[in-house]
Amino acid sequence: MFSAELERLRNSYNSHKTKSISWRRDQVRAMMRMINENRDAIGDALKKDLNKSQMDMELMELMCVHNDIIDTLDNLEERMKPDKCRKSLLSVMNTVEVRKEPFGVVLVIGAWNFPFMLTLQPLVGAIAAGNCAVIKPSELAPESGALIKQLVEKYLDPDCFSVIIAGPKESSDLINNHRFDLIFYTGGSFVGKLIMQAAAKHLTPVILELGGKNPCYVDKSCDLDCTAKRIAWGKWSNAGQACVAPDFILCEQAIREPLIEKIKEKVREMYGDDPKNSESYGRIVNERHVKRLRALLEGVEIVYGGDIDESDRYFAPTIVTNVKEDAAIKNEEIFGPILPIYIVKDIDEAISIMNDGEKSLQLSVFARDRKVIDKVTAKTSSGGITVNDLLIQHGELDLPFGGVGDSGIGNYHGKYTFDTFSQKRSVYESFTPELMNVVRYPPYSQRQLSVLRPLVFKSGPIPKPIWFFLKLAVIASAGVLMAYLYKIVTESKKFS
Repeated sequence: MFSAELERLRNSYNSHKTKSISWRRDQVRAMMRMINENRDAIGDALKKDLNKSQMDMELMELMCVHNDIIDTLDNLEERMKPDKCRKSLLSVMNTVEVRKEPFGVVLVIGAWNFPFMLTLQPLVGAIAAGNCAVIKPSELAPESGALIKQLVEKYLDPDCFSVIIAGPKESSDLINNHRFDLIFYTGGSFVGKLIMQAAAKHLTPVILELGGKNPCYVDKSCDLDCTAKRIAWGKWSNAGQACVAPDFILCEQAIREPLIEKIKEKVREMYGDDPKNSESYGRIVNERHVKRLRALLEGVEIVYGGDIDESDRYFAPTIVTNVKEDAAIKNEEIFGPILPIYIVKDIDEAISIMNDGEKSLQLSVFARDRKVIDKVTAKTSSGGITVNDLLIQHGELDLPFGGVGDSGIGNYHGKYTFDTFSQKRSVYESFTPELMNVVRYPPYSQRQLSVLRPLVFKSGPIPKPIWFFLKLAVIASAGVLMAYLYKIVTESKKFS
């Protein structure tokens, strides 16, 4: 079904046009124009798909893409330069480096919860690294997907990029029956595993940006007012449909009720008494997901919210407690506006719960006690950790974003996106005169080994000043050394 399209991109890549820095810069600049000239259309699409406000569009969708574009344009030349490597004395006259080369034709599969950011931000890095790309927006955000297709076809090189709007059946065909040089997927772990299985047929590398049950520990030492405000913002932005939002709260019995009351207060401040009427509160992506979330309310006690309107895809900010052991919400990723709060006796029990099961994409802790912060950081594992905040870390381009274990493979943002879409190719160019190499050829003798050993066997770290003068001495005395080595080898072979 997609063979002709992929062949066209493959031919463009093989023409080497994508490898020039001028082409890469032109395409990244075109992405900037694409965003700046179509803000109203992007806002309309996000409003229809997820009821996103203008502020959500700017801060949660376009800011990260914009900043990644600027960062790429500012640093592209430097990122494309080969990395020089440390050399042994045997290679002191040679070139030893790592070059960053494009993979070829890559597949970027976006997600529906942030349809522009999670589709376009990885694309910036794919272009910067010199790849051609097939872009597949999520079919669950149809207005955004259709607009992405329209804009990419208008602004970017049509010989090197193709946007495919496909449902589950066509997507399965795309992944299972066509070969890509790299697949970048953002979404759930179930589909992520299917993509990895399909990629294994061709040993295609995959980057999987998944999710998980992100824990949030609230310590009694925290600033309760600030903590509640940031939890309310971090949990209910985009109606809870964010892979880095907290999935559940852990806290001690003494602060549970004060925390709940504070969170309620902050939700009312942000979204009013009826969030359904707030311009700032989003909607669930479709009715099927509303029903999925409704089912997660079985076996829990609702202490706040719980209002649902399926026809409007509205699900109120909801806090639940006293969750039964067999409740589905305990094991399934919520990915919505339901916030369970669990009681723990102390920090050690909280850490034990955090470490139980699969590793999360994002873990968070609210505390002013340094010992608590350090203990959580040292004794847990996750893709990332935030202290006294939520979501905000996603905008820091110098932080790699990605999961670990079940929450993902690989990372991106800023230079990490460029690195992700670049193959690291080792290059060794020899300029050593043959007279200096003769010592390595057979027939071998003990005297050869005694000469080679100090040249090739490491004896520990050499301070930089000493290494500099050592290299200088080797190069300066090359003529004398060549004559000496030649004499040793010829004499040893004569009498061996």
